[in-house]
Amino acid sequence: MNEKHTKPEKAVQIILILISVLFITVMLIFPLFSVIINALKKGFSFYLSALSTEYVLSALKVTLLATGITLLVNTFFGVIASFTLTKYHFRGKQILTTLIDIPFSISPVIAGLSYIMLFGSLGIAKPLLDRIGAFLGTDIQIVFALPGVVLATIFVTFPFVSREIIPVLNQQGSEEEEAAALMGAGFFTIFRKVTFPHMKWSMIYGMILCASRALGEFGAVSALSKTRGQTFTLPLEIDALYLSGTADSIVASFAVSSILVLISILILILRNLFEYRAKKG
Repeated sequence: MNEKHTKPEKAVQIILILISVLFITVMLIFPLFSVIINALKKGFSFYLSALSTEYVLSALKVTLLATGITLLVNTFFGVIASFTLTKYHFRGKQILTTLIDIPFSISPVIAGLSYIMLFGSLGIAKPLLDRIGAFLGTDIQIVFALPGVVLATIFVTFPFVSREIIPVLNQQGSEEEEAAALMGAGFFTIFRKVTFPHMKWSMIYGMILCASRALGEFGAVSALSKTRGQTFTLPLEIDALYLSGTADSIVASFAVSSILVLISILILILRNLFEYRAKKG
């Protein structure tokens, strides 16, 4: 009787596996391979020359700088937010939890436009920025400048770190911290020796997701970045090259895209390694 049920179940399992593999191959693997193939369409020398132009190098620099700053800011505030939401009880806790998820529910383009309405020439914060700039003897520019690119990237990637840490700290509970406090340990000692070892792998995993999302951000950044060669990131430079319409520029856009593909593969490998370490730990 069991054997009769085993054969149909085995067939269903094989069919589901084949459908999954086929879908992933068609929707994910083939497009990535096509990027690499088109990037090398005019030869390796053209590929290298396309990656070494002034615009591409500037875009790579802006992308890495924005990603690095975003990673530092979101990790710092992500850890603080996670610790606050899981270790303390206060009024408005659910509201704060909901606010953290706002970037998941708002279009990145809307986020970029909101910064324009806040810090642009007609923005409500512009008079304050002008006063601060006059006091410091400088012109503070946020919209259509590097600070705007960084702010937009921080906005769209903010939840990733906290959303990986919160479930781990909820599962841990607070018994160990309370026991350490009863034994006379201070706050920073408790955090360093009790809380952080539980959350370190989830924090690193969240940082990897945050970096991956920051590298590929387009919508919010496109609203706040208008100067090619100064504030363009790699996704914006790829878009500019492709829209140029010439055969060389289209191949160059694929060449620049291959940078993001290779970085994504590296991030995927790191993610799997850290996920394996976390499960093993």
